[in-house]
Amino acid sequence: MTNNYRFETGVYRPPSEGGSASLLVRFSRNCPWNYCTFCAMYKREKFQLRPLEEIKSDIDAMAALVNDLQSESIRQGRKGQISREVILALIGRIPDLSYHHGVDMLIQWVLSGGKTAFIQDGNSLIMPPRDLIQALTHLKTTFPSINRITTYARAKTIGQRSPEDLKAIRTAGLDRVHLGLETGDDELLKQIKKGVSGAGHIAGGQKAMAAGFQVSEYWMPGLGGKEMSEQHALNTARVLNEVNPHYIRSRPFRPIPDTPMNDQIQAGSVTLLTPREQLLELKAMVSALEVTSKVCFDHMGNHWRTPKGDLVFSHEYEGYQFPAEKDKVLERIEHGLSFRKKN
Repeated sequence: MTNNYRFETGVYRPPSEGGSASLLVRFSRNCPWNYCTFCAMYKREKFQLRPLEEIKSDIDAMAALVNDLQSESIRQGRKGQISREVILALIGRIPDLSYHHGVDMLIQWVLSGGKTAFIQDGNSLIMPPRDLIQALTHLKTTFPSINRITTYARAKTIGQRSPEDLKAIRTAGLDRVHLGLETGDDELLKQIKKGVSGAGHIAGGQKAMAAGFQVSEYWMPGLGGKEMSEQHALNTARVLNEVNPHYIRSRPFRPIPDTPMNDQIQAGSVTLLTPREQLLELKAMVSALEVTSKVCFDHMGNHWRTPKGDLVFSHEYEGYQFPAEKDKVLERIEHGLSFRKKN
């Protein structure tokens, strides 16, 4: 592989960033917390902050590949438009590109218009603010077509940043933060080793909102099992009401082998909810929501069906606008609950 094209691409990004074919730019490696008992991501990897110059080098390498694709297009008389023929011609000259994990991602990003980017990995705001700002600035300068940059972040980390640093990071180009709330219940947060309380989630979420970020909060229906279902639902709604984020995204809990949470289920200390019980929990949480957020079910894990066989919820990334569509969501839940098939 020519050194001009060397850049890293991580594994994980939100579905909404895949759907918009975002450019995946790795500012750090893995997760700096990595204790959550339900999670299997990054578990065999150590967290690493990448040096600023290394991040800039990756961005430059991506730009070099895009420029060479455009040059090949012009050589073929295609006026800079990227086509299958252009891609194959460049790979024909540089066969190692076929084995580069990030090339397909980069090409899809170009073909989709080069509008969005996602900063990897698990908590980009843990970077020193000055380095993060310089990396974002370099990304925006190198690819001026980008009009949205998003990343994963922890509410606790945001809570530790000054309002001035957060606003500077926002001004540098970071538009949206994806926060893993999971639950607003303090007992359950402690049980799953999230490393932050409900109050910490509220503080971090409110601070992100005040800095001007779009805030996308994720919660896990079913995470507390039958034992903690009601408190999980109601305290999650309580926290979300305090934050009032732009997006609330449902990621139903499912046990993953070789995680402590799965061991608890196997031992009988946590009892999984049935799909119907998950919907009842959803009903309790949604009923208690008093927000102006978009409530989204943009993941295949939101698999509930109505008696007609259609999905209970739309999987659209923009979801349902609350409060206007709250009754619609509750009505859809009732449709799902009327499905009497064994579940």
